[in-house]
Amino acid sequence: MSISSALHNDRLCASLTGLRVKEFTDLVPQFENNLKEYWITLRTDRKRRVGAGRKGSLRDSEEKLFAVLMYLKAYPTFDVFGFHLGCNRSQAKRWMDHLFPVLEMTLKRKLVLPQRKITSIEEFQRLFPEIKELMVDGTERKIQRPKNKKRQNKTYSGKKKIHARKNIIVSDKHKNIHLVSITRSARRHDKRLADKDLLFEHIPEEVALFVDTGFQGIKQKHKNTFIPSKRTKKKALTEEQKQWNKLISSIRVPVEHAIGGIKRYQTTTQTFRNKKLQLADTFILLAAGLWNYRLQSAS
Repeated sequence: MSISSALHNDRLCASLTGLRVKEFTDLVPQFENNLKEYWITLRTDRKRRVGAGRKGSLRDSEEKLFAVLMYLKAYPTFDVFGFHLGCNRSQAKRWMDHLFPVLEMTLKRKLVLPQRKITSIEEFQRLFPEIKELMVDGTERKIQRPKNKKRQNKTYSGKKKIHARKNIIVSDKHKNIHLVSITRSARRHDKRLADKDLLFEHIPEEVALFVDTGFQGIKQKHKNTFIPSKRTKKKALTEEQKQWNKLISSIRVPVEHAIGGIKRYQTTTQTFRNKKLQLADTFILLAAGLWNYRLQSAS
């Protein structure tokens, strides 16, 4: 796979990988080290050095990193992806199975990968000592309609009339994503998903939270929370409530931009079609980590 033209054009590189040329090249050395470590731990009975033997369609670490980022960005079928890599679809899938964990390890060591769960207030204070306010929102992505009736009921979102899976996103005012909840079925409400992880109980009271109307009742668990007023069928909003809602919405803009940053990658936007359901969780975690990495590189 020839990538030289993309590495001389910021626009083309960002279109194919989601990263500018400098951001991509800065990530290569760490990715290469992690890839070597991965191959060593994958086969403990190895008799030849890492990299020995016949060369595959992806010849070096730079091409491998470009390939996994391109898959996340474009989300092609493995037939199409294999054509671009110069191999068959089975080999293209095997490459991705190996490269996803290496990319995750790389982003983790770059300290840009979001947390998955906070287990105590002490842990929150240790991880985020300077955070004074956070924005919380839910995001979901469509999946193919399951054939199993039980799974159909579990993944059906009555609000949007689709089968989907959902995550809770927590970001700060600078659009950095600090937490991405474990991916679960979209049948559950946003607040119910947060309650399952005890999210609000493990955020200190001095940290202000800004949420939308999907988190009704949150003040029982976290009093320092700002939530819009909700209109009912029998009672319209007053002018004062409308102004309040407008203010909350303006403050919550960064979390919407953070979710937009995740959804630059088509693996988090298009209908999920992979056979391994856990990949949906991997996709959103990697996309969030890459968004944080881009923000870090720009600062």
